[in-house]
Amino acid sequence: MSTLTVPAQVPSVTEDCEQLRKAFEGRGTNKQLIISILAHRNAAQRKLIRQTYADTCGEDLLKSLGKELTNDFERVVLLGTLDRAERDAFLANEATKRWTSSNQVLMEIACTRFSKQLIEARQAYHARYKKSLEEDVGYHTNGDFRKLLLPLVTAYRYEGDEVNITLAKSEAKILNEKISDKAYNDEDLIRILATRSKAQINATLNQYKNCLVHPEHYFEKILHLAINKQGTDEGALTRVVTTWAEVDLKVIKDEYQRNGVPLDRAVVKDTSGDYEKMLLALLGHGDA
Repeated sequence: MSTLTVPAQVPSVTEDCEQLRKAFEGRGTNKQLIISILAHRNAAQRKLIRQTYADTCGEDLLKSLGKELTNDFERVVLLGTLDRAERDAFLANEATKRWTSSNQVLMEIACTRFSKQLIEARQAYHARYKKSLEEDVGYHTNGDFRKLLLPLVTAYRYEGDEVNITLAKSEAKILNEKISDKAYNDEDLIRILATRSKAQINATLNQYKNCLVHPEHYFEKILHLAINKQGTDEGALTRVVTTWAEVDLKVIKDEYQRNGVPLDRAVVKDTSGDYEKMLLALLGHGDA
């Protein structure tokens, strides 16, 4: 379930673009106006705003935002404005950089998206960076994870609901053996994770007691690690909120609250300023 709130009466796209243009004028940027628009429009509406803004203002909206905003607030607004495929492409590219290499982010994208979504992310990656995602994954990840990640990001799985429990039990044993031995480049492990349908992997990982195919469990843990007494991991917090605001963030919030603290309250405690306001808006805090 989505946490994104859209007004019952949405202004015209022309009006939204004019308001955004006004937000950039003058001595200071009207950040609250930016939040009131971009945190309360769905992906289709944001795409139309970007197209219209480019046509009427002569500049990519993302470029205008980049000029006006900084730090964590800039990142959460930019990621929140992108559509799903573009966001995945951006995060994947960021994750393949030598100075920020993150197998975790690549695994999140590869294992929690449907085949069609992965194809769209790869297309967006090619359009934005003029090279393939497979090329960068192959070049920038280490040997063990390279052999696993390449089939995952290129896989086209069957998306049906049929499940073979006997197969799930046998393959869960294989996963347990290979992961316990850290044999991430084992051909059987790669075959199971890269070729089975999400429903079949779900059954297998249920046998294995893994939660990666249940975003509400996995990403709740990521949020708990991101918001802690040692300091906030703004990158992880921003990634989860912007990625799942229009999908399952309500479910992730409910899972987070099982530990006694609402996610909204945790965000208020550990963040501040316009960054906090944007996060809360995406979390559905208050009315649109």
